[in-house]
Amino acid sequence: MKFLVNAVLALSLTVLATFGAAAEPSGSFIGKSDHITAGNVSIVKNADGTATVTLDENFSLDGAPDPRVAFGKDGSYAPEADLGELKNLNGKQVYTVPASVNIDDYNEIYIWCLKFSVPLGVAALN
Repeated sequence: MKFLVNAVLALSLTVLATFGAAAEPSGSFIGKSDHITAGNVSIVKNADGTATVTLDENFSLDGAPDPRVAFGKDGSYAPEADLGELKNLNGKQVYTVPASVNIDDYNEIYIWCLKFSVPLGVAALN
């Protein structure tokens, strides 16, 4: 009996690892509005219900006034889902998603110039 329980448990863990574990949304930035924006971004849903957006080590932006990090959907920046000022023009950065933002409602991450209301870079999430 113990063997059967262990076998079922092992099979369940294998199935979860292969099919049941949802992939974390991620994407790569493409520059917009004549700006060079590059690098990867990922979103992690934490066990406690919070989420974080991480710009990876390879992230870079050529510069702009008042750059922000925010969600968007289908080609439109979502000001209600703003995560704050871009911390650095290069490198890894982590942003906490406010509880009021449902990340499932969005399919893009924007680097947005608030001063001129233009996208500096967009990463489609998959």
